[in-house]
Amino acid sequence: MKVTIHPSPLNGIVQAPASKSSMQRACAAALLSNGETVIKNPGHSDDDQAAIEIIKALGAQVVMTAESLVINSAGVIPRDKEINCGESGLSIRMFTPIAAVSNKEITLTGSGSLAKRPMDFFDEILPGLGVKVKSNKGRLPLIIRGPLLPANIEIDGSLSSQFLTGLLMAYGASLNFSAGDTFGNAIHVPVSIKVRNLKSKPYIDLTLDVMKQFGLMVPEYRNYEEFIFRPGSLQTHSSGEGRAYVVESDWSSGAFLLVAGAIAGPVTVRGLDLTSSQADKAIVDVLMSANAGIAVEAKGIKVRPAEMNAFDFDATDCPDLFPPLVALAAYCKGETTITGVSRLTHKESNRAITLQQEFAKMDVKIDLKDDVMVIHGGNTVRGASVHSNHDHRIAMACAVAALRADGETIIRKGEAVNKSYPDFYEDLKKLGADVSLNKKFRWHE
Repeated sequence: MKVTIHPSPLNGIVQAPASKSSMQRACAAALLSNGETVIKNPGHSDDDQAAIEIIKALGAQVVMTAESLVINSAGVIPRDKEINCGESGLSIRMFTPIAAVSNKEITLTGSGSLAKRPMDFFDEILPGLGVKVKSNKGRLPLIIRGPLLPANIEIDGSLSSQFLTGLLMAYGASLNFSAGDTFGNAIHVPVSIKVRNLKSKPYIDLTLDVMKQFGLMVPEYRNYEEFIFRPGSLQTHSSGEGRAYVVESDWSSGAFLLVAGAIAGPVTVRGLDLTSSQADKAIVDVLMSANAGIAVEAKGIKVRPAEMNAFDFDATDCPDLFPPLVALAAYCKGETTITGVSRLTHKESNRAITLQQEFAKMDVKIDLKDDVMVIHGGNTVRGASVHSNHDHRIAMACAVAALRADGETIIRKGEAVNKSYPDFYEDLKKLGADVSLNKKFRWHE
């Protein structure tokens, strides 16, 4: 799909979409919790749909209504021998240990860039937990057979915290049932997961919060370096009657709306919780640092254009902020420095290189050196023909930067936004953006 954006002033109020990080974790926890769960404010992105299909394949019954998901589960009882995680990095990393709770052989696959992402973590860790595993030289497909038996292990958390999320949930579920129940892995001595170099710690806070709300065993932890599951620390495991979970609004997607307001607003974004554990709420601090016109009001966060200055920011724990921050920095006078480039290699694209290449087409110079990105801002942003590289956040970053560019911007493969924010272009149009979609467009790559 080709998306054309003409420079446009924005004005209005918009609701931030549901968080796929919250939604996918809730789906996993509902699968692992006996009985019925009602998930309110569910997301409908491609990654959300992937999570729903995964828990159905692993035994859950799911009924979708206009405003909620009703999930009934008796634990991990696989219906299918193969599970497709789509292009969702969180799904493959979280659901692989969860699927391994079963004693059935399961093949996990994915599509697009997910097929190229490294999965050798599982080759190294799962055998130590009693799981047979075979990969394609550290890539998908993965063939696993449990049951997973919680044990003392040590892992490297530098690539992604999502691997730890999956292990925490699998441990919490396995150890939350007495012998003879679905999992049958009761323990009588503590077991721990030690972690080196953990990145994106706020996402682990989100994982632990979801586990607690669903009655899974929640570990003690010390400075995010060791997570200890102790016998006798079981939660009261609810039968599921009346259990409900409300999916948070998404700071990752909301960041693009806030930056759009700073570039072409005023825009008021509703639904974003300033007390959330989501790492990307740091966008508020960045906007303040850049001297954007930002105010937290009763009806939401309002952002308007102002004369903005360059800023310095460490995005190591929130790498998904890089794309909206690049769009913001393009309109900030001076050289903006963002640290954490190493976290961008294994995304839907090699995101640092892709940002550099696509924004160069818009006359925005980006330098990359080791773990640092420098954006030279404050000059005229040119409308251009750019490519999403099948990366949802690249498509949104280019669209936001286009709002005050000199000339129209064309985004090829603009449908990439469906991965996380399928209503993105429609929301921009509601705010007044001149956006046209050509869904019949074809381009030989």
